[in-house]
This record gives sequence, C-alpha cells and structure tokens, in this order.
Amino acid sequence: MLDPVFDREVWARVPFHFWSVVFFTFGSIVGSFLNVCIHRMPLGLSVVSPPSHCPYCKYSIPWYLNMPLVTWLVLRGKCKNCSAPISVRYFLVELLTGVMFLACWLAYGHTSAWLALTYSLLLTGMIVATFIDFEHYIIPDEITIGGTVVGLLLSFCPILHQQKTMLAGFWQGVVGALVGWGIVYAVVRLGKVMFGRQRMELPVDARIIFSESAVHLPDKDIPYEELFYRQSDEIILHARTLELIDRCYVNVKVRLSPKRLRIGDEEFDPEAIHHMEAVSTEIVLPREAMGFGDVKFMAAIGAFLGWPATVFALFASSFLGAIVGIIGMTVKGRERFTRIPYGPYIAAAAAIWIFLPAGIRQEFKQVLLMFNIFASPGQ
Repeated sequence: MLDPVFDREVWARVPFHFWSVVFFTFGSIVGSFLNVCIHRMPLGLSVVSPPSHCPYCKYSIPWYLNMPLVTWLVLRGKCKNCSAPISVRYFLVELLTGVMFLACWLAYGHTSAWLALTYSLLLTGMIVATFIDFEHYIIPDEITIGGTVVGLLLSFCPILHQQKTMLAGFWQGVVGALVGWGIVYAVVRLGKVMFGRQRMELPVDARIIFSESAVHLPDKDIPYEELFYRQSDEIILHARTLELIDRCYVNVKVRLSPKRLRIGDEEFDPEAIHHMEAVSTEIVLPREAMGFGDVKFMAAIGAFLGWPATVFALFASSFLGAIVGIIGMTVKGRERFTRIPYGPYIAAAAAIWIFLPAGIRQEFKQVLLMFNIFASPGQ
C-alpha cells in the first residue's frame, strides 16, 4: 500500500536536495507545534485549543507572526503586542526539529523516504519528552504509551525492522517494546534495592508537615506520588515531637507507607490522618534510580527501533548521564546537583542509534544475537 507513495524512483524525479529543503522547512513547522506540546502537556491543557497566544497578555498570535524561526528573530524574542520576552527555547526547538528532519532525510532519503519520515516522527516525540523531562521530571503518557502504540502499528511495514513480512516486522516491534520495557524496569527494581533510600539531614528543630497530598520539608514540597512507587516504600524519621490533630508524641520513631502509619508501637490508617507535624533533624525518603516514565519511554523506542536499540540506549544513556552528572557535580557541587532527569539521555542515545552507520548497528546486533532469544518467526 505504501509502495506507490514512497517509491524511490518517484521521489528521485525531484532533485534530492529539494527534498532536503522541504524536510528542514517542514521540521521547523512541526517544531513550532512541539513548543505548544512542551508548554501545555505537563499542565494538562489541550494542544489544539485555544490557538497560540502570548502567556502574558493573552494576545492571539496571527499566522503571519507565527512563522517558525523567522518570527522569533524578527521580533528579537519579544511579543509583538506587549513586548514580553519569548524564551529562546521556542527558537531552539524549531531549529532542532528542522535539523533532525533534515538529518533523517540525508541519512535515509537515498534508501527510503518512508524511513526518513518515520524516524523524524520518532525524533519529534523524543524532543518533546526531553524538554518536558528537563523542566518537570515527567514524560507524559501521550508520548510513552502513545509512542509505543504508534511504533507497533508502523512495525507492520517490514522495512522499519528490516524484515520481509508484515508479521515478522510486527513481531520485532513487539519484542523491541517488551525488551525496552523489561530492561529498564529491571534497572528500576535493582536501583531500588541498591539506592532505594535517601537520608536527608535537616536544620536543627526543622518542622516537617505531612499533609494529605505531600511531605512539606523546610526547603521543598514532595508529592507522595513521587515517593511511593510501591506499597512497601516507607518514609522514616525519629521525631523529637510529633503532633496530630488529637494527640502528641515525644521522642518517637515514625514510619509512613501508602497503607500504614506506625508511630512507636501504635499503628494507624494513613487515610484517617489528614495532618501531622514533626520536629526532627533527619528524614529517610524512598527514591528510585529511574522513574516509571523512563520504563514506558524505552518501550516506545523499542517499538520503533527494535530490541538491539534498547540495549544500546541503556548503555549509551548511562554513559552520557554519568558524564553530565560528573560535570554537573564538579561545577555546581554535589548538594546542588542531586536530581537528574534520565529521559533526555535515553532520547540522546536513541538518536545516536538512528544515525549510526548501518554496519555498526548490525555488528552490535550480531554480538547480542549470541543469546539467540529474540529472533523473529521466519527469520
């Protein structure tokens, strides 16, 4: 069905670099839409309505002032109506998306326009995930779960995974998603065993407030959903004083999990305790080596790129993350550089895989195939 539309000879009737300009221009236009997604998705807002507008004065931006790259440069990064600053991120996302589309065409245009477009689509999702994860430490399900579904559907086209039949292509997409999900989930569980607790020293007589939705420390608030990944996770502290609505305790150990609150020898249902205040000099919080969003993100990458790419991405992202972490702690200090979003490094590693020479990718796959457990039916 795709053969007539993406026939290489049909596309070759137009000069190759005409399509280079088309891909860069189209990518920049897509990048403009990605800016909307990056801003609105974490806030739970529609990416379709209302139309693009200034967040300061609510000025609805007309089409002639919404031209990718050009408008930001002409207006010098300011709103035409109120002169409020427009973040350089908008320009950079448009430029990055345009460059990625162009790179996909240059890398795969001679082979298959369909592959160039498919990898461009994957890279758009990775760009959105990267910028949202850097700012909010989350990757929306629209990108992860939605990306997995799209990747599996596109796997029915055999060329995506270099297969000969639709069934073999789909099988490789399924295996890629499962392996991507499985290896990162294993890292999450292993990280929980090895690094599952974070001991935080607090100022003398620091007051810790446990509300219905979060733990309020002297310098930050942490929602419970960021702490309690599983039912066995616990917040632990030794309280010099502990105040509930109807009672008080002195010098008591407190253990709070999603299903149980233990205060000394007494046990309570956390749902029944709406407010609690403690004074302590130390608190132990549960933590994850990676978030579950990273697990789903790797599944999406596996659906598009296959299982060897997920293994490569795991190792390459760990290497990239370690380098950035070392540099960050050297420049900012260990105490100020403690939380690193992992999604951007997974995305960077997957992008490296996309643009690796085919020979290197095949050699890497052959090394992994010594285990011989992911061969597709009929392969």
